[in-house]
Amino acid sequence: MFIIDLFVKTGLETLYFTGVIILAGLLLGVLETQTNRNFQKSLGRNAIMVTGVIGTPIHELSHAITALIFGHKIIDIKLFQRPDRDGVMGYVNHAYNTKNIYHQVGNLFIGIAPIFGGLLVIMVLMGLLLPQVLESFLTVVSQGMAVETLSLASFNGIFTAYLDLLKLVFAGENFQNIGFYLFLFLAICISAHISLSPADIKGALKGLIFIFLILLILNAIGLSQSILAVDVLKYNVLMSSLLMIAVIFSLITFAISLIVRIFAR
Repeated sequence: MFIIDLFVKTGLETLYFTGVIILAGLLLGVLETQTNRNFQKSLGRNAIMVTGVIGTPIHELSHAITALIFGHKIIDIKLFQRPDRDGVMGYVNHAYNTKNIYHQVGNLFIGIAPIFGGLLVIMVLMGLLLPQVLESFLTVVSQGMAVETLSLASFNGIFTAYLDLLKLVFAGENFQNIGFYLFLFLAICISAHISLSPADIKGALKGLIFIFLILLILNAIGLSQSILAVDVLKYNVLMSSLLMIAVIFSLITFAISLIVRIFAR
């Protein structure tokens, strides 16, 4: 019974800390696949190059920078190329010491890095070109962090806040601002390449397994409660708030690709 409880507890803790990221990654992957399919069917195979020339380097640099942070050695890097027969437009090959736990755990963060790297660039662009929208977003995040318990009311409050944020992005006065169009174009390019490739997911799983094993050992020796002194609810609200921006712009990009496909018939 102790062994079963130990594995269940460790599995739940791993899910608490990575579940939101995994869910967002899967959703972003579906949106990106459908978006690219719409663009290719409506504008041709090379249409993806338009967004890729901006989005792909950000995707690959996110991998590379995170790999260096976790002590990996960059063997080969290609920030952008014409899609090969597998659709690959860029890559980062890196090496690490398989006996080094820090290196192994780093695989998870290296794998998911494009989501947060793309999100960071979108937020920087938002601050430069649409500062009032960034201010509103930060307000939404702070409101979410004040949530003490999950309830229908708190979910409704967070959902309403994001609807208001979306309305602010597409406010009428923004359509008279050249910075809005520049931001929208760049955000579309980034969000069209923000999701994880099969290779990214494979690498992230290696790190996820090691995180599970570390938590398993901590639980087995009774140190998990003192070391993992994190408010899980606030952590997941923060992660959800950050990832929601990536999802929102991926949804916008998907909607635009769908409209283009419909009118290109």
